[in-house]
Order: sequence, then structure tokens, then C-alpha cells
Amino acid sequence: MDLELDGNSVLVTAASSGLGFASARALADDGANVAICGRDETRLEDAREELDATGTGDVLAVQADLTDPDDVSHLVRETAAAFGGLDHLVTSSGGPPSTTFLETDEQDWYRAYDLLVMSVVWTIEESYEHLLDSEYGTITCITSRTVREVADGLLLSNSVRRGVIGLVKTISREFAPEIRANAVLPGTIETARIEELVDARVERGTYGDYEEGLVALASDIPMDRIGEPRELGDVVAFLSSPRASFVNGAEIPIDGGLLRS
Repeated sequence: MDLELDGNSVLVTAASSGLGFASARALADDGANVAICGRDETRLEDAREELDATGTGDVLAVQADLTDPDDVSHLVRETAAAFGGLDHLVTSSGGPPSTTFLETDEQDWYRAYDLLVMSVVWTIEESYEHLLDSEYGTITCITSRTVREVADGLLLSNSVRRGVIGLVKTISREFAPEIRANAVLPGTIETARIEELVDARVERGTYGDYEEGLVALASDIPMDRIGEPRELGDVVAFLSSPRASFVNGAEIPIDGGLLRS
């Protein structure tokens, strides 16, 4: 299916690796000009080179800390200047540390809120006028299935990410029809974070090897496997495209059917 993204300009935050990178790659494959950001300069440049070799559009990499509003402002300005505007925004971020309520102090809450919610708020604020000027304007926020169903040990993600869903639902009404806004809710997907988790459990003796760990993680998933990053990236690309022109305010799980509601 031609997603009609050729020549469109997209900013994908936190896209030097993981689900952000998978989304950027899917968009680049469909011909979009893609801007990415990350904090690690080496990893960011590696990602830029890979995307540049993948698609036909231009690729821009900007070093930025999404918890710094000045960095976010600089990121959006650089993107709009390089591409002559901005058609689509995809927000992503790293995850907060695994913790329990009694282990979490006040500063942990503030840091998680800046990382998961305010980074999205700041990026949307800076991008709004550019998206409004576009005939295609879309916002897609990558969150987590924990906004629907809590995961043990992920207090901050369980609690704070839900603010993004409220934001998406609200702006999908406020910004329509000029700008569409949706969220995707990834489940267990084989990113570097999952690989590290499984490897650590193999070292502790929980699993005999990596493959056994993957099988264990997939035990409750109806599709009987964990997801691949590109499977999320393709959905993000679709939501950004004119092919999804009547999809607005949606929360789409990408979890193999794990969520029950």
C-alpha cells in the first residue's frame, strides 16, 4: 500500500534506537523526510546513517534532551528550517526506571513527568503552528500498554503515562479537523531494553538462554510471540498518512492481543 508520504516531513523524537527508530525507519521507507533526536551523539549519528541508506527522503539528526524545553524548541526549529515546514510529529521517549511506590521519592516523580508528559507537551507546543500550516498535520504519541493495564514494578510508567492519553484525547478534539492526534500502546516488543532484561535474567539463571526468555515473555500473548519493532513502526507510519484520514483520538494497542479491554 502506498501511504502517500513521499516528500512529507516528519519529526520523530527519541529515535536513535528502539521504537522511535523503528517508526522513523518505516516513515523513511515510505519516502518521508525524517528528523530524529537523541542524547547520545554516536548512537544518533549511527541511526542517521542507517536511515539515510534506507529511504529516498532527507534525514536530519539533532542532539537533544527532551526534558529540556530549550532543547525541544531548538529541535523543532532546526527540523522546520531544514525541511521547509513540518507535516507530522511522532513523540517517543525512554522509559523511567523500574521502581515500587516505597522506593520512589518526590524527585523521581518530577523526572518521570518531565520525561513522559512534559516532553510531549513541549514538542507539541513548538510544532503546532507548523502542523497547522500543513495540509496533512498529524500527531502520533508512542506510549505503553501500561496506560490500560499496570505492570508490576513499573509504578512511574503505570501512573504517569496516562497523562499522555488524556492529552491526546483532548487535542484530538481541539485541533481537529486540521490536525489529527492518536496514540499507540506497544506491548512487549523486542527492543534493546527487552534484550537487556532477558539477558539479565539469563545471567541470574531465571532462563536457560535468550530464546527461552523470549518464549516466557510471550506466554500470555495470544499471538504466541513478542513483537518486532517494525510492526509498531508500520502502524505509526499508517497513522501519519492520508490513508488514516478518519482515524482521530484513537488508542491503538500493538501487543499481540494481550490487553483484555
